[in-house]
Amino acid sequence: MTVLTIRRPDDWHVHFRDGEILKSVAPFTAAQFGRAIVMPNLVPPVTTSAMAADYRKRIEAAVAGHAFQPLMTCYLTDATDVSDLIGGHKAGIFTAAKLYPAHATTNSAAGVTDVWRIKPVLEAMAESGMPLLVHGELPKPEIDVFDREKAFIDAILVPLLDRIPKLKIVLEHVTTKDGVAAVRAHRPRLGATITPQHLLFNRNALFNGGIRPHLYCLPVLKREEHRQALRQAATSGEPGFFLGTDSAPHLRHLKEAPCGCAGVFGAPSALPAYLKVFEEEGALDKFETFASINGPRFYGLPPNEERITLRKSPKYVCETVEIGKLGDIVPLLGGDQLAWSCG
Repeated sequence: MTVLTIRRPDDWHVHFRDGEILKSVAPFTAAQFGRAIVMPNLVPPVTTSAMAADYRKRIEAAVAGHAFQPLMTCYLTDATDVSDLIGGHKAGIFTAAKLYPAHATTNSAAGVTDVWRIKPVLEAMAESGMPLLVHGELPKPEIDVFDREKAFIDAILVPLLDRIPKLKIVLEHVTTKDGVAAVRAHRPRLGATITPQHLLFNRNALFNGGIRPHLYCLPVLKREEHRQALRQAATSGEPGFFLGTDSAPHLRHLKEAPCGCAGVFGAPSALPAYLKVFEEEGALDKFETFASINGPRFYGLPPNEERITLRKSPKYVCETVEIGKLGDIVPLLGGDQLAWSCG
């Protein structure tokens, strides 16, 4: 297969940041995807419907000329205003709400300290049909960083599904065979996004010839057995697994630092990177299901009507993306030649 025509995909997990970075990175996503779930972990975080509406306008300005729809999310805190949250959802401002366990990842200090503190908020979301998106890690110092997803599933995710029966949840950037098994056991209420980096690399890649800061993300890359489980899930065609790049740009000097930031900027290479995996697995016929169908189906949205054509035509990924006077960002697979291209 050298030509693949599919419905335009969506990215169900992306970070655009703000300001000059937003202006430089958002067009990469808008050029490939019809919609994207936009993460709210700015500084300060997007905690109200008014902040989300303002942020959406800045995104729309950054992607002017593209037929692209940003889908906004609310950053949950211990003090989330349930009336504003549900009102924002009914008004079409919020598509979903994001649960960051406090201190689990980038800009999560204001996150939820105890999920049961916000049970009334989650119950209201369940009644309104508003999905909960979770960063699925339990960030306790006594829990090994490679085990934090499984710990979250056991201690938080499964009890949430049991105690709030109507709540729909997305386990964002699933990284383990345990997460894959949880989705299969709790469909259709539980879905999961899968990133290109977790499909392409295991944790050895972080230390290949030295520390590789541009492959450091949270949740961190895992063992090969987990990568294989993710690849099987993504290429299976099963509902519940869908595309979410978790594209998370950081300036190079903040990645190549004594305490480097977590996040992989996957937007420039997103579709060719996923296609590399699907081709290796002999599953190109399942790519549209993963990239264009399963996500909208989980969110109760129609799939995009527009079609795009992907071609077996080698193309290099840009080595860096310049951010004006701020510096540059190194993308996933920057400088590499990939076999597929869009258009």
